[in-house]
Amino acid sequence: MLENHIFTQKSPLKLESGEFLPEVELAYTTYGKLNETKSNVVWVCHAFTGNANPSDWWNGLIGENRHFNPGKDFVVCVNVPGSHYGSTNPLSVNPNTGKPYFHDFPMLTIRDVVTCLNLVKDHLKIEKINTLMGGSLGGQQALEWAVTDPEVCEKLILFSTNSYHSPWGIAFNESQRMAIQTDPTWQESHEDAGREGMKVARSMALLSYRNYQTYNRTQSRDEGQIDFFRANTYQNYQGEKIQRRFNAFSYWVLSKMFDSHDVSRYRGSLKDALSRVKAKTLVIGISSDVLFPPAEQAFIAEGITGAKYVEIDSDYGHDGFLIEFEEMTKAISEWEKEIN
Repeated sequence: MLENHIFTQKSPLKLESGEFLPEVELAYTTYGKLNETKSNVVWVCHAFTGNANPSDWWNGLIGENRHFNPGKDFVVCVNVPGSHYGSTNPLSVNPNTGKPYFHDFPMLTIRDVVTCLNLVKDHLKIEKINTLMGGSLGGQQALEWAVTDPEVCEKLILFSTNSYHSPWGIAFNESQRMAIQTDPTWQESHEDAGREGMKVARSMALLSYRNYQTYNRTQSRDEGQIDFFRANTYQNYQGEKIQRRFNAFSYWVLSKMFDSHDVSRYRGSLKDALSRVKAKTLVIGISSDVLFPPAEQAFIAEGITGAKYVEIDSDYGHDGFLIEFEEMTKAISEWEKEIN
């Protein structure tokens, strides 16, 4: 059974920037039961606007009759701080002021997220994670955790992620933040501020999540058509969807979190940092990913001793790691047979 939980730390949490969160709440889910030896933990790190229920957005990998099955696995997923889905975020009340943070919410880095993941891990009295996994922003968290604490997990599975966020990725994020800034409501302090700008930002993001071939196939134009194209409707639809389920403040904070990612910060070179990972590692890339090109995943695999790289041929671009469940399950199953 999927269970929802809240972990609360009332004491200040020091962040990598030197700032503090006066207190922190972390929403997390558990799915399945922890066995007596605590050896069946599957820890899932979620992506950008994901939530703490991986069976919701990764239901082809996690759930009953799936590769990661709550009948045998104890699945844990924490909603990252800054996110809209239950953890401390810009709409939360700052206990020092009695008012929501809004624009005053501090910057969070991927390393700050790992600090929070460790809080929940210690709270659950988990000494070692059997399988640590995540894609995109979730993959950044998982990799950073495995570099920060090489003993944290036995197996590490990374999907469509990188060892540092590229200038290309940062440029996409900055363009989205620029869109939010053009919304005249963005300067206001209320939960709906910046929603129209966020709609545009999400439309821009979709172009990096998919690609030319995806749009040709799914948003094709009719013969003789001169206006009101499927692509027009699709972009508006995706923008409206994010408006209904997210807030612009969290969108801003998490996009900055993306940009912060660099496992080599204060650790020498990227190769030095990756060489710290001790877990048996599988890295999966998507051939048509333009946001996290597969060369980034291949680089991670080259830097981790004994790691395996698998590239899935897909037209879905970056979103392939949320869609190509059959191929991903096959790659994971074959890899697990190789390492056992």
